[in-house]
Parts: sequence; C-alpha cells; structure tokens
Amino acid sequence: MDRAVERDHHLDTHVRLRALIVDDEPLARRGLEIRLEAHPDVEIVGEYGDGASAIEALREHRPDLVFLDVQMPGMDGFQTLRSIPAAEMPLVVFVTAYDHYAIRAFEASATDYLLKPVEEARLAQALARVRAARSQRQASDHRAHLLGLLGELSGRPLLDLDEALKPDALEQLRREDKLAVRDGGRTVRVDLGHIRWIDAAGDYMCIHVDGENEQGETLVLRATMRDLEKQLDPQRFPRIHRSTIVNARRVVEMRPHTNGEGFLRLDCGQELKLSRTHRDKLALLI
Repeated sequence: MDRAVERDHHLDTHVRLRALIVDDEPLARRGLEIRLEAHPDVEIVGEYGDGASAIEALREHRPDLVFLDVQMPGMDGFQTLRSIPAAEMPLVVFVTAYDHYAIRAFEASATDYLLKPVEEARLAQALARVRAARSQRQASDHRAHLLGLLGELSGRPLLDLDEALKPDALEQLRREDKLAVRDGGRTVRVDLGHIRWIDAAGDYMCIHVDGENEQGETLVLRATMRDLEKQLDPQRFPRIHRSTIVNARRVVEMRPHTNGEGFLRLDCGQELKLSRTHRDKLALLI
C-alpha cells in the first residue's frame, strides 16, 4: 500500500471531508468513488453530471471539497467555478483528461488537479494537499486564495490586485495619502484614511477598507506582510500582531487581557488582537 494512502487509515475520522464529485461521465464518477473508499475521512455527499446541478448541490450540501471535471458539455468546470459565490466556495480539485489543463487549473487557484484515469497514489497526494489547505484556511479564517480567483475569473469588482505589487505603486504608500491599485485597464486610488486594517492570508494581503455599507470591502493584494510594512508609515500603520497591521487613527478602544495581550476595537466595530510582542505599539494607539 502507498505510504500516503496508508497514513489516511490512521486519520481521525471525526475530521471528515465532505466531497462532491462532478463529472459528466458515469464511469469516471464511479472510478473516483471506488478509489475514495481507501480514504475513510472523505465522505461523498453527492455526485452530479453537469455544472448547473453541481451549483444547486453546493448550496444544499455546503461541501468541503469538490472534484470538478474540466471538460463538460454546456457549463464546463471553469464556468461552474465562476458561478459559485465566494462565501460558498469549497476547496477544488480539477479532474481532466488533458495535461495542458493543469496549468489553467492552477491559474484558477485550484488546490490540485488529477489526470484521468485517476491513480491511487496521485489521489492520495491531492487529498494530502486538500487537508493541508483546509487546515491553513481554518487557521487564517480567510479565503484570499479564492477571492483572488474570483477577481480573475468572474470580473467582479473584488479588485484582484496582483498587478499592484509594483515598486512604483507601493512607493506611493509613503509619498502620498493614496494607494494606487491597478484594476484591469484602470487604476483605482484608495485613500489611506479609508483603510481599517490589513491582515495576511498566505501569499496575499487582505486590505479592509470603507465601503458603501458598514461591512466595507476587502481588497486582495499578492504581497507579504513585510512588503507592506516596509512601505507604510509605522507611526500611522503599526503592526499589532504577526499577521495584522492596523490604521491607528481608526482605533477607538483598547481592552487588556489577562495573558498580557489586548483587544483593539475600531470605529467600524471590528475587534483585533494586540499580541504581547507588539505591546510597545500601545503609545501609538491610545
């Protein structure tokens, strides 16, 4: 037995992956179902043969994972993915008979891809990546990876900001009171005063800004905490946690915690943790 498959038998079965299989070929669905029997932590909650049915099933079952065929008549795998709201987006493993689709699958932020016919060892590798991705996503409580996908594929104004990480754009963070962001063929200029806080999600930064409603908006930038920390004025945007920068002018209350940490409340109602290692920033915040 492959070592990766063997490890699956020792997993805590209480931590289950609820999965959908979406493929227009019944034999392909059955083959994947059989191979998944070797992974007791994976529970198949539905099998569907077209994208439209899959979208309805996603709303009903809210799965953790979808095995999604790329080539389907009518609505293909990428079109199906485009139709899923960000808040409902599961982890995705594309399934394809053609290797050149693998490149596009990763461009679409898929967790992994499988080539048909699916091999047991390769499936075990893909599931290992899925489990790691779920753990990371639960820890960060962000879906920046998939927000970047939606900005790229759906054309929705979530501001896929990959183009913004350029020296001239980042330099303006110190020179001006505006953040210049490339959004397709135009440049969006965001007032620094409208930034509430910034936090990290893997290789992305989530910039939370004022919006038309109280919840505001989240801009997703491919960058690191260090990239932004170097460019922002540390007096105005101090780092309060290893993964959080705050706009000091938006802090309205600080509440101490017994373990030496603290909680900051912003004028928008958001609470952020002030870690012990960054308590020296208190003078900038109160």
